[in-house]
Amino acid sequence: MKNLATTLILSSLLFGAPVLAGSEHDHGHSHAQTPVSQEVAEKNADEVIASLLERDKIDKSWTSIKASSVDKKVLDGRPEWVVIYVNKKITDADKQKLYVFLTIGGEYIAVNYTGN
Repeated sequence: MKNLATTLILSSLLFGAPVLAGSEHDHGHSHAQTPVSQEVAEKNADEVIASLLERDKIDKSWTSIKASSVDKKVLDGRPEWVVIYVNKKITDADKQKLYVFLTIGGEYIAVNYTGN
């Protein structure tokens, strides 16, 4: 009898809460982001570069390099910002361009030298 009462109480607590939640609210299930401007995308990419410099992930010569282009592109079916930096001080031609990928909302996705 004690087990039955405990089970009923726990069941009412677990399954009763969603009933009380009602439908007068929104959880914001849309995953669409509000697009940021080109200027904000560039600023966010600059912050990514600064973070890489701070953690010694890229050469210090990238410190003074400004973005050479900031473009919206559709990659894998979704729009993204691609910010490209070009550093002629780097002797390895394959590493002279640094690509920073951001969501259309300005959030960091990835960075690489290939643009892929």
